[in-house]
Amino acid sequence: MEQSTPWEFSDDRGRLAVAGGRPARIVAYIQAGATLWDHGIRPVGLFGSPHDGTGPDPAKGGELPLTEIPYLGSGGALHPDTLLEAEPDLVVAVTYDCEQVYGLESKTALELEAHVPVVTVAVGPGRGLAEVRERFAALAGSLGRGEPLSVARELDAAEDALRQASGGPDAPRVLALSAAGPERVHLARPGSWPDLRALAEHGVGLREPPAGPGTNWTTVGWAEAAELAPDIVLSDARLNAARREELRAVAAWRAIEDSASVLPWNPESPCSRRAHTRFFTLLAETIRERAARA
Repeated sequence: MEQSTPWEFSDDRGRLAVAGGRPARIVAYIQAGATLWDHGIRPVGLFGSPHDGTGPDPAKGGELPLTEIPYLGSGGALHPDTLLEAEPDLVVAVTYDCEQVYGLESKTALELEAHVPVVTVAVGPGRGLAEVRERFAALAGSLGRGEPLSVARELDAAEDALRQASGGPDAPRVLALSAAGPERVHLARPGSWPDLRALAEHGVGLREPPAGPGTNWTTVGWAEAAELAPDIVLSDARLNAARREELRAVAAWRAIEDSASVLPWNPESPCSRRAHTRFFTLLAETIRERAARA
């Protein structure tokens, strides 16, 4: 910990984290760690979610040098002592409900907070993408780091390009999904994901899944997904989603793949201007390429 004036940060659970000086050794949930990396902050340790395995998920890791930063575990196997052995000054995570520290069991989070400040940034349905991005920027700023002005200009240009590509009567139908396996697929509810809501705000025509009980997803068979006739598919690139090669025997998936452009989509992307610029640019380029072929 840098010995300077006292440090504090009010997180998105409404809790004030305090320290005697600016924290320098940070352990982070991998998505948060990837975001901090884009702001020039190198975590000393990473942890995953209950969906993750014994190693880090590259999709969540963004541009983190995952072979160089210790991965401390995930889910129920993650013990507070393991996190504390990294000697953190601060633990940074995300929250979906503004109450729970995502990636840590409640007991683990409580024990951890008895020893080290824990900060969460809300990334759930109640937050806009720009708001999530700015909250991480505020945290990074409190830690003495930030994104260069040029990155903000690049994001502005990417948003403009996406709006221009998405306009017009022949705008493509875009469907975001996470493959559960050969039998089922989770279709994303656009309103539940800050990045998908941002796409809609920039004019992207997102397909709404059928009504169902899920808050973030509707789970259906592949035939029902194919009936939505997407032109572009945003396919979950995280390791917990089924791979495209696992789906080749599914006729409905083959029909989707034959007619649609399939792009990787990370529902837990780093929340930085750099990452969002890449995402918007890729989608804008794909829309323009499809329009050129039409």
